[in-house]
Parts: sequence; C-alpha cells; structure tokens
Amino acid sequence: MLEHVSSTTDPRILFGERLIQLRKRRGWSQERLSLESGVARSYLGGVERGQRNIALLNICRLAEALSVSPDELLRFQGE
Repeated sequence: MLEHVSSTTDPRILFGERLIQLRKRRGWSQERLSLESGVARSYLGGVERGQRNIALLNICRLAEALSVSPDELLRFQGE
C-alpha cells in the first residue's frame, strides 16, 4: 500500500523527520539516542531516513529516552 505514497505523506519519512527534530532539540547525536534507548544506531539512521518501518516497542523506547510520550513522536508537521 505505501509504495504509492509520496515522500511528503509517507508516515515513515514524517516519523523520521519528527524523530530528528526531537533528538536535536535535546542536543543528542544518533549515537547518544542509541545508547539511551537501546535501539541500534544503524537502525536509528534508517528510521530517520524513512527507510525503516519502526515497531511500536521501539517507538516506546525512543519516547522514553527522549522524555516524551509516544504520541509526541507521531505529531508530524502541520498537525
């Protein structure tokens, strides 16, 4: 289904952009977020580039590490 989604509406890309925004707001590198969340840095890179379809468990891990609620990671631009 997502093969026909444009890059401006692809939730994987929107999620990645939001994750970058929240990570940078804390002044953290991918490496730091990886260490704090227990999510592999190479996997994080793929998530941030919109190449990975992240699992709910990892969304929760990242949210906890960033001290935000999981739904905060799903608040994309324009919402």
